Amino acid sequence: MIHPTAIVHPGAILEPGVEIGPFCLIGENVKIGRNTRVLAHCVINGSTSIGEECIIYPFAAIGGPSQDKKALQGEVSYVRIGDRCVIREYVTVNRATGEGESTVVGNDCWLLAYTHVSHNSRLGNGVTMSNLAQLAGHCVLLDNVTIGGQAGVHQFVRIGRLAMVGGATKVARDVPPFFLCDGTPAGIFGLNKIGLQRAGVGPQAQTELKEAYKVLYRSNRNLSQALAVLVDKVETAEGQELVEFLSGESKRGILK
Repeated sequence: MIHPTAIVHPGAILEPGVEIGPFCLIGENVKIGRNTRVLAHCVINGSTSIGEECIIYPFAAIGGPSQDKKALQGEVSYVRIGDRCVIREYVTVNRATGEGESTVVGNDCWLLAYTHVSHNSRLGNGVTMSNLAQLAGHCVLLDNVTIGGQAGVHQFVRIGRLAMVGGATKVARDVPPFFLCDGTPAGIFGLNKIGLQRAGVGPQAQTELKEAYKVLYRSNRNLSQALAVLVDKVETAEGQELVEFLSGESKRGILK
């Protein structure tokens, strides 16, 4: 199922059911999983692995070298993409900076047209990036994050599980899980209620997260003071997850 106009290096590994469309270029160290479709005019190179049942639309470029000036000529780094991902037109996913390091995209992710995943970024499962959303290097997006169109995320920013970032938002600090982020400069505007409902988060946890939002963003407490209150109040798994995220290592600081 390789179109005669495609160029596939003999060293590439294509598992059963892979489809390579017209004018694609597949490099030597590429591995593509079972039943993945690469439609047309795509370039996949570098040390890149792509999982099963993905679909990659025309003009996507995956596995290109890091755009980081610190990347060394000849270093071996990786792109790892999971199963059932949808990668639309003109998406770019770059290799990591650093020998043996990886840029990672999890399972069931949707990267819509013109999105960019930069070096050393790590996306969890179920992440959606809308058209023209851009990630700088070393970003971490946990499971089921949604990034709106034309949003830009600064390097080293973390975005917590089930958070949603509105379109055209400039994100320069960490976004806690379960919340809505929007605006330039970015702010937090309550819970991602629809996302929580779709994920099956129960009413007790939603109530607790709403109270946590008030402590964090409506009480005039600084982060340390708010955390001291929340540690004693949270009881649900989601509340504890929020506290753990806020207490975790951050290079950019929490959006407060």
